[in-house]
Amino acid sequence: MDSHQDRHEASPTAAPSGAALDNAKGAEAETGRWAELLAPRYMLTTLMMCIGVALYAFNGFLVTTALPSAVVELGGAAVISWSLTLYLTASIIAGAGAFLLKQRLGGRMALMLAALMFLAGTLLAAGATGMAQVLAGRILQGAGEGIVAAICYALIPEMFPSRLVQKVFGAEASVWAIAAFGGPVFAGYLTETLSWRAAFLVNVPIIAVFMIMALTIVPGRSATSSVSPLPGLRLTLLAGGLLSMLLAGLAGALPLAAAMLTASGLALFGVIRLDRRALQSILPTGAFSRHSTLGLGLWVVLLMPVAQATSSVYLVFSLQHLWGFGPTAAGGLNALMAVTWSLAAIAAANIHSPRLQRATLWLGPLFHVVGIACLFAAIASGALVVLIVGQVLIGCAFGMSWGFLSQILMEATPLAERDKTSTLLPTLHSAGFALGGALAGFVANAAGLTDEVSPAALRFPLMVAFFCAVLWAVPAILAGRRAVRYPAPPREIGG
Repeated sequence: MDSHQDRHEASPTAAPSGAALDNAKGAEAETGRWAELLAPRYMLTTLMMCIGVALYAFNGFLVTTALPSAVVELGGAAVISWSLTLYLTASIIAGAGAFLLKQRLGGRMALMLAALMFLAGTLLAAGATGMAQVLAGRILQGAGEGIVAAICYALIPEMFPSRLVQKVFGAEASVWAIAAFGGPVFAGYLTETLSWRAAFLVNVPIIAVFMIMALTIVPGRSATSSVSPLPGLRLTLLAGGLLSMLLAGLAGALPLAAAMLTASGLALFGVIRLDRRALQSILPTGAFSRHSTLGLGLWVVLLMPVAQATSSVYLVFSLQHLWGFGPTAAGGLNALMAVTWSLAAIAAANIHSPRLQRATLWLGPLFHVVGIACLFAAIASGALVVLIVGQVLIGCAFGMSWGFLSQILMEATPLAERDKTSTLLPTLHSAGFALGGALAGFVANAAGLTDEVSPAALRFPLMVAFFCAVLWAVPAILAGRRAVRYPAPPREIGG
C-alpha cells in the first residue's frame, strides 16, 4: 500500500461521519491511478515495459506493411505466410523456455541476449538477397522477441500491485496506438520512397534503447534461485508440431497436408500430456482444463489469435490486390484494428466492476466473430466500408477483453506458479497466431491461391480463408462464457 494510503489510514481526524468519503478514497486507491505509473517507484519499470511492447509492435506493423514489396522484389508469394509463422514459431519456442533462461542467466542477461538475437535477425532480413534470408532473419527476430515478451510479462505481477495491472496494460496499449497509427504509414512511406529494407532497419534504434534500459533497471540472477532442467523433449515436440503445421499449409497434396495436420495436433497434445506428468512443468497446474477459469481462459488466449492470424497474413495483401491500395494506404487501414484495440484497452482500464470485467471474457470473442464475418463479407462484395466496420469491431474485441483476461488468469494461478502463467500468456498468444497463420496458408493454397495476383484469381481463395477464420473464432465465445461461471479468484498480485 502506498504512502498516501498509509497517511489516510493513520489520520486522527477520520470520523465515523466521514465513512462514505473514506470508502470512496479507499476504492480509488484500490483501483489505482494513472499517475502512479509515473511515480518514482514504478516509472522506470513502466517505461521499459512500454519499450518492450514498442519493440514488438513497431516490428510487426513495419514488416506487415513492407513484406508485400519484398515479395515483389525477391519472389515467394506462395510462402508469404512463412514470414509470420516462422517468426511466431521461434517466438513460441523461445518464450516457452524464457522462464528457464531467466533462472539460469538472470533477467538482465536474458533480455540482453534476446535483444542481440533480435538485432541480428533485423540486420539479416534488411540485407537479404532472397526470401530464404528474410525468413532466417524473421526466425531470429521471433526468438528474441519471444524471450523479451515473456520476461516483461513476468515482471508485471512482480513489480506492480493488482490495482495498477490494468493501468500497465492501458499504458502498453497507448504504445500500440502510436505504433499502429504511425508504424504502417511510416513503413509505407519508407517502402515507397526508399526501400522495404529501410522499414526493417527502423527497429535498430528501438533495440538499442531497450538494451540500455535492461542494463539499467533489470536485476541479475539471484544467487539463491534454483535452476530447473531444460525440458528438451517437450520443446522438441513443440517445435516439430508447429513446423508440421506450417508445412501442411504449403503441401500441394491434400492427403499429405491432412497427415501433417494430424501429426501436428498429436505433437502439441503430447506436449501438454508430458508436461502434466513432469516433475518440473512449464505450464501452470490446470492449464487448458475445461473446468476452471484458468484452463478455459487459456483457450480464449489461444483461439482468438488463431482466427485473427488470417487477417494478419492476408489483409494488407487483399487491400493491395483487390482494392488497388498502395503500401501506405493499405498499411494505414490495416492499422485501424490495432488503433481501435489500443483505444478500447485504455477505456477498459477504467472499468472497475468485477462483474463487467469478467463479462469481457466472452463479449470480446463475440465482437471478434462479428468483426471477422465483416471482413469475409467485404472480401466477397468488395464493400470497403464493411471492411472498416470489421476492423473496428475486431479492435474493440481485443481491447475490451485482453487486459482483463490476462489479469484474471494471473490471479487465478497459485502464487508459486504465477511466473509460469505470466510467461505463458504472450507465448500462447504467439502460438495462436502461428497456428492460425499456418491454417490460413493451408486453406488459401488449397482453395487455389497462386502467384497470380489479379482480383479474379485472388477473391475466391481469400473468401475461403476468411470464412474459415470465422469458424475458428466461434469456440472462443463458448470457452469465455463457460469461464465466467466459475468463482472469481481473490486479487493478490503484489508489488
